[in-house]
Amino acid sequence: MLDDIERKTLRIIANYSAGRNRMPTIDELCTKTGRSRSGMIGVLEKLKDDLYIEWNRKYPGEITLLEAWERKARH
Repeated sequence: MLDDIERKTLRIIANYSAGRNRMPTIDELCTKTGRSRSGMIGVLEKLKDDLYIEWNRKYPGEITLLEAWERKARH
C-alpha cells in the first residue's frame, strides 16, 4: 500500500506521461508535491522498490512508468 505522497507522485508521473508525452523532472515533482529534492528522491526510491517505476538515482531525469495505478491490497 502506498503512502499519500507516493500515490500523488505516481499520479503526477502518469498524468505527465499521458498528457504531455514526457516524464516530469525532479524539480517539477518537487513543485507539484511541495517536497524537497531529497524528499522526492526518497519517494521515487520507494516507487522503484515497489516496481511502479524504473528509475536510477544516477540518472534522475529518466523515469519509466511501469504501473500507473496503485495495486489493490490482497486479503
